[in-house]
Amino acid sequence: MNLAAMDPKNYGAQLQQKRIKLEQAFADFNPPALEIFASEPMHYRMRAEFRMWHEGDDLYYYMFDKALNAKVRCDQYLPAGLLINQMMAAIIEELKPNPALRHKLFQIDFLSTLSGEILVSLLYHRQLDDEWREQAIQLKSKLATQFNVNIIGRARKQKIDLDKDFVVESLTVNQQTLHYKQIENSFTQPNAKVSVKMLEWAIDVTQQSQGDLLELYCGNGNFSIALAQNFNRVLATELAKPSVDAAQYNIDINKVNNVQIIRMSAEDFSDAMAKKRQYRRLEGIDLDSYDCNTIFVDPPRAGIDPETLKLVQGYERILYISCNPETLKDNLLTLSETHEISRFALFDQFPYTDHMESGVLLVRK
Repeated sequence: MNLAAMDPKNYGAQLQQKRIKLEQAFADFNPPALEIFASEPMHYRMRAEFRMWHEGDDLYYYMFDKALNAKVRCDQYLPAGLLINQMMAAIIEELKPNPALRHKLFQIDFLSTLSGEILVSLLYHRQLDDEWREQAIQLKSKLATQFNVNIIGRARKQKIDLDKDFVVESLTVNQQTLHYKQIENSFTQPNAKVSVKMLEWAIDVTQQSQGDLLELYCGNGNFSIALAQNFNRVLATELAKPSVDAAQYNIDINKVNNVQIIRMSAEDFSDAMAKKRQYRRLEGIDLDSYDCNTIFVDPPRAGIDPETLKLVQGYERILYISCNPETLKDNLLTLSETHEISRFALFDQFPYTDHMESGVLLVRK
């Protein structure tokens, strides 16, 4: 992290540099005009992780600044949401005089929401005992006078939840409130307000869709639930069990009745669709009954594997959200043989960094 680059006055110029870089990288694909969705210039991250430094009676957060090649003390953190910054100040004052809670504490992770919940994970280089639990309960009780907070203790092969290990985010998407269970240590988009813009863009580009939607890498159902309104049915796959459980919770809490989640990798699902193998997890699900003209993919940084890429090419429309322009570009070399880009977007999930989240809608030529 380059902390010196985090100047809100320079945010517009940095976003402009990203726009130019992305347009140049994809010029060979002749995309339409790039749609740009900016972030807030400060207090935009709902997640943050800090290492802890012990110095006599003092205890403080620090991060490693690559530009300075040094540890930098972080009493406050400009990218983190206001709720995280408030909690940073409140909890450190409780931890400093408490030997049971600060002994061998090496990291604190925060997961917050726009709706006001915050989860604090305390990570230790020691096993946690009954005294830790008792002191953590008292800590939560004190913090609860100011915050809607839950606390987790972690050590090697040990996890202690005082209450729950998740938060429930509420996002207003096109004047509709959607609720999402977000589990500690599971993937969620860190920039909630940009996430709303991503959901609204995906809804917009899939309006007046025909038939059903197939979604790969669905995570906690973030897009599945938002896009369900545009399709007869949604069939979604995800491999990580905590994410699948969260997705089912989110389907229920949002009262969505046309989304089916399958716990499978994209690779295995591709084999199932190609009739190469039969899977017990697909028993009772008639894949042939789905009329999917659109496929939605939000793959990991490595992009889409070759076999899944063949599956993706078989659909009339492809909605692709990417966290890595390099692998998106590589996948488009194949997809552009059969499809062309009709919508192209930059979502600035990660201000002051080189990371770029992008979206493309491809339609068959």
